[in-house]
Amino acid sequence: MEIRIGIANSRELGFDSNETAEAVKQTVSAALDSGANYVTLADAKGATYLIPTAGITFVEVGTDQSRRVGFVA
Repeated sequence: MEIRIGIANSRELGFDSNETAEAVKQTVSAALDSGANYVTLADAKGATYLIPTAGITFVEVGTDQSRRVGFVA
């Protein structure tokens, strides 16, 4: 699933994750609600991202559906 995160005074961070949409929402919400300094997320290749919660401007979580390849008749 594709995740995009806007970070103030920086670029947008985008990556694919093996987590479910609900798990990502819960992780980000818990970090924001608890006043944590950062949220930790991992991508599908195993890289880990530490994102400062104070700078998060938006979080877009894609769908769990895989992309279709080919032509539709």
